[in-house]
Amino acid sequence: MKKIEEYVRSIPDFPEPGIIFRDVTSVLQDPDGLKLSIDEMQKLVEEVECDVICGTESRGFIFGMPIAYNLHKAFVPIRKKGKLPCETISASYELEYGSAEVEMHKDAIRPGQKVVLVDDLIATGGTIQACAGMIEKLGGEVTRIVFLMELAGLKGREKLANYDVKSVICYEGK
Repeated sequence: MKKIEEYVRSIPDFPEPGIIFRDVTSVLQDPDGLKLSIDEMQKLVEEVECDVICGTESRGFIFGMPIAYNLHKAFVPIRKKGKLPCETISASYELEYGSAEVEMHKDAIRPGQKVVLVDDLIATGGTIQACAGMIEKLGGEVTRIVFLMELAGLKGREKLANYDVKSVICYEGK
């Protein structure tokens, strides 16, 4: 069987010259790549105590949901602003050119629950930092943050220094 890195398509000079885009869709489109990625991420979740898996919109849903299902845990989606129907809590974070906001239902996490956050990629870390802050504001404890891929050159791990962060693949560049 191939290593997970072999399923990731690397596209040079996208979205701009000098950037290597790490394409997760090539992993999702291959049954072996998809299974391997979920299995490897799930191993990183099994190592810690958790009651709830939270996944960020949208690729965190793709990986977080099957992990939650396999481990018989609750799954909580963290969405872009304006997508959830009930009372929400929100957090803003900075992007390269502006800002964005994420939300989750106010009753999604109960005080004392242990939570693992799942997403496909860590770049600058702003999105996950905002998500972790919402979980903590609701009284949850983030026991681990799991990514399929990490772009170490963007230093997102530094922003998440207070958390237990694991990634299946780490690329040194941006």
